[in-house]
Amino acid sequence: MSKDILALLQEQSPAFSKGQHRIAKFITESYDKAAFMTANRLGKTVGVSESTVVRFAVDLGFDGYPSMQKAMQEMVLNRLTSVQRIEVANDRIGDRDVVSLVLHSDMEKLRQTEENLSRESFKAAVNAILQAKRVYILGVRSVAPLANFLGYYLNYMFNNVHVVSGSSTGEMFEKIVNVNADDVVIAFSFPRYSASTTKAAQYCRSTGAKVIGVTDSPESPLGQCCDHVLVAKSDMVSLVDSLVAPLSVINALIVAVAAKREKELHQTFNALEHIWEEYNVYEKQVRK
Repeated sequence: MSKDILALLQEQSPAFSKGQHRIAKFITESYDKAAFMTANRLGKTVGVSESTVVRFAVDLGFDGYPSMQKAMQEMVLNRLTSVQRIEVANDRIGDRDVVSLVLHSDMEKLRQTEENLSRESFKAAVNAILQAKRVYILGVRSVAPLANFLGYYLNYMFNNVHVVSGSSTGEMFEKIVNVNADDVVIAFSFPRYSASTTKAAQYCRSTGAKVIGVTDSPESPLGQCCDHVLVAKSDMVSLVDSLVAPLSVINALIVAVAAKREKELHQTFNALEHIWEEYNVYEKQVRK
């Protein structure tokens, strides 16, 4: 269901029963909390039965409560302020073990990513990188480390890699102004989506460059202006962005590109090993 759940609630409000009005009122006023409640907990909070909550979801047009909850969570990802995310995260954690909660959440994001990542789009992205004259990597704010990580490894394989991170919109456009149809642009964006990254991707695509988006959905602002979308699930509900799954997608991309550049990489690292040895770049292991 593509329509915003808040719009659905407003549209169907005249037909709601008293109990449904209470559910709708709570979701409208506290969607940041409702999105992470079970049907039973939501019912108790507003004073209706769990079955009333489930029927309410179906009456709205969802397959069931889990589908409505997913719609609420997707909406929440792009609406919550940082303060709200802290409040929601604390509410979710409660007395639970933080380590287990975070690790299990990350594992779930990896599972979802493995299921949703199009292998066809992945192969197309690898080919676009291999055929490009120049590679531009866009990642600002919290995803800047992803851009830098990818750039670090692609620099071993290509001579013309440009990482654009941590820049204002004006500075970003100054760095990509010469992008053209011979280039490939790899952009990262997750909720709350960076407007400057979306605008930059739109500009790059208008020049004829191939744009690869690493984002949480093909329907995200970035996903809608890309030639190839690599879906990676992220969790922005807590204060800290979970970038475990996006980093795994980057790892897969690096491995796939490296496999196609094996001969060139062999020569590069042969030369580097001599340099690293001569200039003591790495600590030498002392055998006892």
